[in-house]
Amino acid sequence: MLARRGRLFAPCFAFVLLLVVLLWYHDQLVSWTERSESFAAPPPSSEQDTSSNASSDASSDVEIVVASLRHEDTSWLPTYLPEWKANVYVVDDPEAPLTVSVNRGRESMVYLTYIIDHYDRLPNNIIFMHASRFAWHNDDPDYDAIPTLRNLQIPYLQETGYVNLRCVWVIGCPSEIRPVEDELNKDDSRPMTKDIYKQAFEELLPELPMPAIVAVSCCSQFAVTREAVQKRPREDYLRFRQWLLETPLGDDRSGRVFEFAWHSEFSCPYYQKIPL
Repeated sequence: MLARRGRLFAPCFAFVLLLVVLLWYHDQLVSWTERSESFAAPPPSSEQDTSSNASSDASSDVEIVVASLRHEDTSWLPTYLPEWKANVYVVDDPEAPLTVSVNRGRESMVYLTYIIDHYDRLPNNIIFMHASRFAWHNDDPDYDAIPTLRNLQIPYLQETGYVNLRCVWVIGCPSEIRPVEDELNKDDSRPMTKDIYKQAFEELLPELPMPAIVAVSCCSQFAVTREAVQKRPREDYLRFRQWLLETPLGDDRSGRVFEFAWHSEFSCPYYQKIPL
């Protein structure tokens, strides 16, 4: 009987001993792995943390600049996008909290006024846009500006400096204006923006080579970083605004000139800097 119990006890003891050894080996393996990882990946320094926080702050610092008329309802901005400050300029109301000295050049007078007045305290990211929530040129199946704005990737904007809010090529691409050809072949009975673009470009941006082709998706709604704006001194924007005040061109054509000039100014991929 004792011999039989001994035969049963021996394998049980061996099994328990093996289990203890395996558990000990597992603990040693985990401990060694944790030590190896601690050596391979040291904790980030406080300097790295500061850099990360600074990048996050830059991405969250956003303001919207809106060109509007008195009858337009802009209440959708604080209702649906309360995290972004909205600077709503009412161009036909001299008593509005934000307005312009002269209502010329459509939205371009608003954009220039904001840049000039805030040049030394611009936010990291600025979105320039029209007042209407629903418009045919909003890049959304429902023509709704809210999804368009919510889909804007601020980190990408920080990386590139400029983003057009419209990706659809029509109207404006792939070759809306050929400045030299269009000026030579203009029809004086039906003046169009492309006919006078070469002259306007030379007056506004004389330091840049004349582009062979100007192609930009419409319609003056874009985002830009502070750094991109401040590549030019404030005096240049004052000069641009003065051009708007003095040009004999009507609102439609002077506004359209800037619609294309913004994109070439802030580095548009379709702007071809090819001297002729």
